[in-house]
Amino acid sequence: MKLLYFFLFSLPICSAYGQTYNLNNSPYNMQNSPYNMDNSSYNMRNSPYNMDNSPYNASSTNSVYDNTGNRIGYEVKAPSGVTNYFDNSGNRIGYTPSKK
Repeated sequence: MKLLYFFLFSLPICSAYGQTYNLNNSPYNMQNSPYNMDNSSYNMRNSPYNMDNSPYNASSTNSVYDNTGNRIGYEVKAPSGVTNYFDNSGNRIGYTPSKK
């Protein structure tokens, strides 16, 4: 009985305060996943080789800048409504889930 008592009350207690987890904003949702072709940089729409995403295109409207005015990447909206953020090399650095 002592062993069972020790085992039950010595387990770590894990909690996430201030975090809400649901399937809509989870990276495990296929709509948000980097393995979804709509979110992949291998898709020509998201590729840095697409002229709309190129850092060499001065008239690009989807560029993302840091606080000092340096271009750090670009954003592309997928057909599913997810907004994907890529660095200048085409690596996916984040996303904003669609609002449903």
